[in-house]
Amino acid sequence: MEVNYPSDGTPKFPPFNFGPWIGPLLLLMMALTAAGTIFYQVDQDEAGVVQRFGEYVRTTGPGLHFKVPFGIERVRRVKVTHVFKEEFGFRTISAGVRSVFTGRDDINRDQQQTVRRGRAGGNDPFLEESMMLTGDLNVAIVQWIVQYTVKDPVRYLFRVRNPRETIRNMSEAVMRLVVGDHQINDVLTAGREQIQAEAEKMLQELLDSYEAGIAVRNVILQDVTPPNEVKPSFNAVNEARQEKEKLINQAWEEYNRVIPRAKGQAEQQIRGAEGYALERVNRADGDAERFTLSWEAYKKYPEVTRRRLYLEMIQKVLPTLKDKLFLDDSQQGILPLLNLNREEGGATA
Repeated sequence: MEVNYPSDGTPKFPPFNFGPWIGPLLLLMMALTAAGTIFYQVDQDEAGVVQRFGEYVRTTGPGLHFKVPFGIERVRRVKVTHVFKEEFGFRTISAGVRSVFTGRDDINRDQQQTVRRGRAGGNDPFLEESMMLTGDLNVAIVQWIVQYTVKDPVRYLFRVRNPRETIRNMSEAVMRLVVGDHQINDVLTAGREQIQAEAEKMLQELLDSYEAGIAVRNVILQDVTPPNEVKPSFNAVNEARQEKEKLINQAWEEYNRVIPRAKGQAEQQIRGAEGYALERVNRADGDAERFTLSWEAYKKYPEVTRRRLYLEMIQKVLPTLKDKLFLDDSQQGILPLLNLNREEGGATA
């Protein structure tokens, strides 16, 4: 290369010709760009939905994959094993061993009163989504959780515009419908499990009808309370109801303690009477049979039978007598034979 030196002594180089290098540089940049966009990674809990010019073409699982570069194909990753959670009537501020929640009771009381009187610029979101009317026209504050997973990532992305907002609206509509079919006592106490099961079934059917690609895992009622304005009266009613249940249980306990024993005693007496009756009947039958046999023997051998009966009776009677006196037929009087001195004890002749 020839270098020219001007009068000031500064060397002056001729201009560099980039023409031959433009093509290779463009190819190198395209290769680097393609290398950076041709591969993509899908995590273990995700599914990759590939779109070509915006149209769905395939779904890929976890691992390293490749696609057409330069934005021709794009990948949208959807978590398919993660359990999503939507909270209604409250929000979790921080989760941990001791979780922190926020709800309608955490809003300023003056603001709540203003909202109730209709003078507020905005409404309480927790109160709006949690206040419901039961089947017996009572008001209940219902807080619940919906847990769900994505079972079809394609439908989840393309069938519903805003899946999270959709499932929240559906959950609120379903819960209001189910709570409206039950009385206040069922919502607050015994019917909670049934309400959860009905809400979960109805919500899943509604999501399937929309082809949302969502699987409902659990619908959990967190807390159901009456409004703050009627809590004291409601607590008094609950205390009275609990006292009623307590007295009823005590009565049933006494019933279960006394009635079975009385039934057992009655059964024992009945069985004893039946046994006594059977004994008397059998004894009477035996006496009648013995008398009949004795009469038959007496008719055949009267003297022998008479003597036998006499001796049998004597054997039974004599052992029961204390003093015994046997007389001879030729004896004229019995006074000499009697010992009238009772102090020395009775005599036996």
